[in-house]
Amino acid sequence: MSTEAAMTPDIAAARSALLAGYGREPGVFDEMVDQDGSVRPHWRPFVDRLAAEAPGTLAQRFEAADRYLKDSGVFYRVYDDPAASERPWPLSHVPLLISPEDWAVIEAGVVQRAGLVEALLSDVYSGGRRLAELGVPAALVAGSPDFLRPLVQEGRPQARQLHIYAVDLGRSPSGAWCVLRDRAQAPSGAGFALENRIALSRALAEVFRGFDVHRLAPFFDTLRAELARNREVDDAGVCLLTPGPLNETYFEHTYLARYLGFRLVEGMDLLVLGGSVYLRTVAGLRKVRVLLRRIDGDFADPLELNARSHLGIAGLARAARRGNVVLANGLGSGLAEARALLGFMPSLAEAFAGAPLKLPNVATWWCGQDREREAVLDAFDERVIAPAFSRTGNGIPSGGPWVVSELDGAQRGQLREAILRRGVDFAGQEVVKLSTTPVWRDGRLVPHPFVFRVFVVATETGYAVMPGGFALIGQQDDLRALSMQRGARSADVWVLSNGPVAQTTLIPSEAEIAVKREEGVLPSRAADNLFWLARYVERTASTLRLVRALSVRVAGNRAQTAPDVTGLAELLFRWGASDAPLPELDAASVARSALSDADLEGSVPALVAAARRAGLVVRDRFPPDAWRALDDLHTYLHAPAGGAAADVTMFDTASHALRTIAAVTGFQLETMSRVAGWRFLKLGFRIERALAACRFTRQFARAGQSSREELELLLELSDCQITYRSRYPFGAAFAPVVDLVLLDESNPRSLVFQLGRIKSHIVALPVLPPLGRRTPAVAVADRIAALAVQLDPQHIRGDDILGIENALMHLSDEISFSYFRVRDPFLTEGLPS
Repeated sequence: MSTEAAMTPDIAAARSALLAGYGREPGVFDEMVDQDGSVRPHWRPFVDRLAAEAPGTLAQRFEAADRYLKDSGVFYRVYDDPAASERPWPLSHVPLLISPEDWAVIEAGVVQRAGLVEALLSDVYSGGRRLAELGVPAALVAGSPDFLRPLVQEGRPQARQLHIYAVDLGRSPSGAWCVLRDRAQAPSGAGFALENRIALSRALAEVFRGFDVHRLAPFFDTLRAELARNREVDDAGVCLLTPGPLNETYFEHTYLARYLGFRLVEGMDLLVLGGSVYLRTVAGLRKVRVLLRRIDGDFADPLELNARSHLGIAGLARAARRGNVVLANGLGSGLAEARALLGFMPSLAEAFAGAPLKLPNVATWWCGQDREREAVLDAFDERVIAPAFSRTGNGIPSGGPWVVSELDGAQRGQLREAILRRGVDFAGQEVVKLSTTPVWRDGRLVPHPFVFRVFVVATETGYAVMPGGFALIGQQDDLRALSMQRGARSADVWVLSNGPVAQTTLIPSEAEIAVKREEGVLPSRAADNLFWLARYVERTASTLRLVRALSVRVAGNRAQTAPDVTGLAELLFRWGASDAPLPELDAASVARSALSDADLEGSVPALVAAARRAGLVVRDRFPPDAWRALDDLHTYLHAPAGGAAADVTMFDTASHALRTIAAVTGFQLETMSRVAGWRFLKLGFRIERALAACRFTRQFARAGQSSREELELLLELSDCQITYRSRYPFGAAFAPVVDLVLLDESNPRSLVFQLGRIKSHIVALPVLPPLGRRTPAVAVADRIAALAVQLDPQHIRGDDILGIENALMHLSDEISFSYFRVRDPFLTEGLPS
């Protein structure tokens, strides 16, 4: 590594340029620069390596990191956004460097605190006798919305409450680390920390390799092993319970599920029977022994906890009390996140751990106590006022925490009055001047405040701490800014070692990998979304073909009353892609609304959005390249248009979108294993394509009535023009066209081709418990095939085709009823003994 003495003049000059204007604020600890303005020893090699890079090269490297995160689909949601839109993950390109000496202090303090929080929660949910003896007010526990009374079991030993714990740290002006918040409900950020590490270690590969940085993989390996240790033989595996795609950190849920080999589930995937938790799968019920919980505790059970919850599983609290499911973390663990508890932690540490806190809290006074409330009000202008508990109740002003010195007179008065009226809801804290760390901006380094989140996993012998973590980089010097919801950025954290660091990976050695080809467990909801994802994508393609054909005829000044034009407009209207038929709208307006009006449920943007919503639910199972292609299509079609699109632009837009859909389906075909999930995907695709073939034919091929233009259009919509012309040198004729579009087994777009593939996929689906019978969909597929065999291309009637359409929709219903929904007999008969 380079040193001060070894610096060349060029590097020294570049280093000076990097640090030019690095304004350390008085009274604030800076991670990189000491009080004299000198770069700290463990930062010097890093700064020198940045200085050795040309500014343009560094910018390219940082752009590469951002591009990796974008291509990987890393995002978060902003709840204040009315559209709850996804935002690109904001990466701060300079890591936070932690020296070995600092890390030793942090690790010891965090391990102690995890044990303390575990002891606190264990006492609370076994009756709270010890806390009562120590003088902790009952209102502090019972007044928290995160205290879940149904989980209290007096006199019984408690199962482990904390499997995963996190703590937010900051530095005081003296350089001492202190605890700002405990995170015990469902700590988030570990997955984002891993993505930050991957992005930055790729962008700064040479720099990263030049440092002995502790790896993150051992922590995740420990997490996976500790949760898997609680599994049973033939259970559904470790399941990660997510609130769903609208959650702000849903990407992290899908990423961790894929990275750790967990099963991503929502509440609707699970049910409790006989005091145990089961996963609904396409092959019946599978017992769930371990749940990594990412929903708030009171939302986990609408039966005993929050009756308004649509996220949880009725009866989960009962299963937890019986010890039939291991919850990481335990229901009610969110109690430990109350700011009001921070003021009691020093005395609790002495009582439970027999030692003072190794990492002190930010000074906190709970206003539910008379003396503490008076102390807060006496020094009101010098305090931060925060909600006492992790979630605010009625009557508490929104927008906290509040730095009192920044409020106007009216706001101060209102806040003081609220504290006097109901002090239990508030806590006063000292104003924390957060320490700063460098951020890359405009070609140089500038200081920004940060919070460092550290993660811990409980093991059989103690606790393992992630040697790194997740840093939130703010724009201001108060706590309110340090939230992804409020504009903060994230940074990787490099914990430096005094010696070489072992290269570790979660991939086991070849000797540890047993060959297996079984399909594994496919949740019913995942199968449902794969099925409908394919249907929406294929329906989008059919709609685009209609729009493209109509735009061509509009551009060619085809008469509005021509049968092919009216037929295209009629189909788009019937499919919900246009809000009015001809002649209420002209043909160009019909095509334009179908291509761009997202408010119409049958329009192309609406269908793509529906496909993307289904894809979000199964993102852990969907090929990454296929997802990126689908996301690109969604972005392309939802981009704001600059006025009414020209007819030629509509043609180009539809053609481009069809090519992107071909990429989506191609990635599915080439990369998905031929297991149950793939079969449900292909079933949706084949059923929708078969329906389109029937509907196109019924609209444009009427015996003795269809014009040659309509038959040519049918060939165009069915993508059969080349095949037809190679067989028939003359123009389009009724019987040959109908035979090719519906009955030719060698045509991959024909009806009978779809029916053959549908039958093979249905036969290969899992049998239904408990008797091992096949789904009734098999019989429906056989009946449709029999109807198709009877069709005569010379004399086919619209009613014959309509009968097959109705049978196909019946087939879709049977598949749904057999595999996507749980019937009462299935619940009782399918329950494992």
